[in-house]
Amino acid sequence: MTSYLTIARDATAEVEDRGSRFLCTLRRVATEDDARALLAGLRREHGDARHHCSAFVLGPDGAIERSSDDGEPAGTAGAPMLDVLRGAGLSDVAAVVTRWFGGTLLGAGGLVRAYGDAVRGAVAEAGALRRSLLTELALDLDHADAGRVEGELRSRGVLVLDVAYDARVRLLLAAAPDGVERLDELVAAATGGRSRTTPVGERWVDVTD
Repeated sequence: MTSYLTIARDATAEVEDRGSRFLCTLRRVATEDDARALLAGLRREHGDARHHCSAFVLGPDGAIERSSDDGEPAGTAGAPMLDVLRGAGLSDVAAVVTRWFGGTLLGAGGLVRAYGDAVRGAVAEAGALRRSLLTELALDLDHADAGRVEGELRSRGVLVLDVAYDARVRLLLAAAPDGVERLDELVAAATGGRSRTTPVGERWVDVTD
């Protein structure tokens, strides 16, 4: 697994059915604790609501999945919410649908549709971005050269993750594994062959397709 999709931004969406309101809050999360904290915060914020149903998917391979009907009939809320996240191919995302009861029972089919539609609306609003597993490379430069070299690399599409100033300047660069050779060529051109990168690890990075 070298890439996966998550949401591009946090989003909300609301649907109504026979007086009941279904408000979906969609957030990017990194851990189960983050997802549970989101749910707890919405319970406090919307204490007058009857249900706070949830679903989340975590990890580059989407291996961690959880869902909760929070008192709705089994399978009518959390499962269809999770199905929407799966169908969109998203991970590192949590959806909470807060329901205010309108006085009319919607039946199993109505609940499945309402909870699913609320999440679909939020997913559409959030958009998607790709995260890729990139190789991190350090490039150490003299202060006199650092600004020019950084500018040249950025202008050629090189991803600069960080810049650290000490006795020398260290640029932390990133490239796909099959792009490291090309990156080294760009570094050689920008530094007149005086500097070379050193691989220092790997990192998941948000990228633009």
